[in-house]
Amino acid sequence: MPRQTIVIDPVTRIEGHSKISLHLDEEGHVEEAYFHVTQFRGFEKFCEGRPFYEMPSLMARICGICPVSHLIASAKACDAILAVRIPEGAVRLRKVLNLAQILQSHALSFFYLSVPDLLLGMDSDPATRNVFGVMETNPAMARDGVRLRQFGQQIIEWLAGKRIHPAWVVPGGVSSPLTAENRDRILAGIPEALAIATRALDWFKTEIERFREEIRCFANFPTLFMGLVGDDGTLEHYSGKLRFLDAGGHVVADYADTSYPDYLAEIAHPWSYLKTSFYKPLGYPDGVYRVGPLARLNVIDGISTPRASQEWAEFRELDRGAVLSSFYYHYARLIEIVYALEKIEQLLHDSDALDSNVRAHASVNNSEGIGVSEAPRGTLMHHYKVDRDGLITWANLIIATGHNNAAMNRGVLQVARHFVHGNKLTEGMLNRVEAVIRCFDPCLSCSTHADGRLALEVELRSHQGELVDVCRTR
Repeated sequence: MPRQTIVIDPVTRIEGHSKISLHLDEEGHVEEAYFHVTQFRGFEKFCEGRPFYEMPSLMARICGICPVSHLIASAKACDAILAVRIPEGAVRLRKVLNLAQILQSHALSFFYLSVPDLLLGMDSDPATRNVFGVMETNPAMARDGVRLRQFGQQIIEWLAGKRIHPAWVVPGGVSSPLTAENRDRILAGIPEALAIATRALDWFKTEIERFREEIRCFANFPTLFMGLVGDDGTLEHYSGKLRFLDAGGHVVADYADTSYPDYLAEIAHPWSYLKTSFYKPLGYPDGVYRVGPLARLNVIDGISTPRASQEWAEFRELDRGAVLSSFYYHYARLIEIVYALEKIEQLLHDSDALDSNVRAHASVNNSEGIGVSEAPRGTLMHHYKVDRDGLITWANLIIATGHNNAAMNRGVLQVARHFVHGNKLTEGMLNRVEAVIRCFDPCLSCSTHADGRLALEVELRSHQGELVDVCRTR
């Protein structure tokens, strides 16, 4: 048979626009596979010339699902430009807001985007393999997912004034303190949310045996892992040091989070608008690494909250070194949901939770600032340079999905080679190719910010696989 190309367009149940192309040889075996991110947005360029103090609110507009993540990283970069140490009360409230973001986004990823595969099966009818099918098959689980995400969004609204694109996080801290009424509202909702998270975690652990084949080949290979850890090595999403861990579970290095240009680099590929990051000391492709909930649970030495710590200890029994299968991103998300709820409760029980000192004021004192935090999908980096008037002259954004790009492409190839056979295609085969991408929960509109020099190459091939023409967009 002639060489074939199978195109999955669009990839479904992810945020943003993409497609996957599978290139088959004459015998119908997968020879190569590519994950194409087809949208381009260019935030790095059109923020140039804007006052730096606008950046948190402007950057929040990158995404409607994780605007808080961009608020936090952007504001931290602006704090560095001001050269201020923000009040402890502001740090505490930013942490609560970021954890609420992780809670609602993880609930969306697990219950809305991934449970249709996990509950109904990878081979189920695509017409019902969605959130509506979940509602019909298991109404209680569907309600749990809606309620858990709602609670995360409510926390954001009670803290920051609105659920989507709040402007509450500002350079130097936050714009207003927490009220006693809103603190009590949040604390009152935590027991119900923890019960939901515990039910979901218990259910997922009973389902793992059904997916042993997927676990073996869903981006299951040795890579580095990167994530923030606290000064004591525990799970951290707001600040700390960046740790790299190898596949054997050994710490490669700990770095200051603001020194990322010393150890990370980015490259562009002709088939995608999404850049790829790699660990510079090992080069590309040896320096491929993963970020996000799986990476965070791999790189840490422990968790500071009781229930999540117990679940993490059980999770780490999956492998002798790092947990390598990306299928376990789902597992890690659920553990992080438990942690987020416990940690929010701890932070709000602090005696200074209602501290009114939540903002430091200053003028431009540095010409450059870097802000790093953990978004739901992984490490988020904002890097700005300003002129003497505080106007942005240059910006670089490294998004979690860019950190994971190389691993996602390798994962697509691994899954396709295992499941896809060109002489007898089934919808379930192709769904598994998409499902490996859903494990990473990519946010494509967050991540496609390369400047105008990046080109997309489109190849026209004959039915025999011969290259007929090439078009490059600029």
